[in-house]
Amino acid sequence: MLENYFPILVFLGVGIFIGLAPLALGRLLGPHKPDAEKNSPYECGFNAYEDARMPFDVRFYLVAILFIIFDLETAFLVPWAVIIHKMSWLAFFGMGVFLLLLLIGFIYEWKKGALEWE
Repeated sequence: MLENYFPILVFLGVGIFIGLAPLALGRLLGPHKPDAEKNSPYECGFNAYEDARMPFDVRFYLVAILFIIFDLETAFLVPWAVIIHKMSWLAFFGMGVFLLLLLIGFIYEWKKGALEWE
C-alpha cells in the first residue's frame, strides 16, 4: 500500500529541492560584504524621524478600503462584460443593481468627505 504513495513523496522531494536549491546556491556563491549602509533600516531614502508604532490616520484605511471595493468591482465586471451577449435579462439587471449599490456607496463616501485629503 505504501508504494502507491512513493510518487507523491518523490514529487514533494523534487519540489522542496527546487525551492531550496536556489536559496542555498545564492547563499554559498553570493558575495558577503556587509557594511553600515547596507545594514541600516530603509525608510524611503531618509532616516526615520518618528516611531514606527505610531497610529495611522483613519483616512489611510478608508482609501485602502475604497481601493479594495473598486478593485473587486472591476474583478466582477470584466467576466460579466465578456459574456454579456450570452446572459439573460435577469443577470443584466442583477449586475445593474450591483453597480447601483456601489455607486450609492461611492456617493456616500464622497459626501462624508472620505476622498478629501488635507
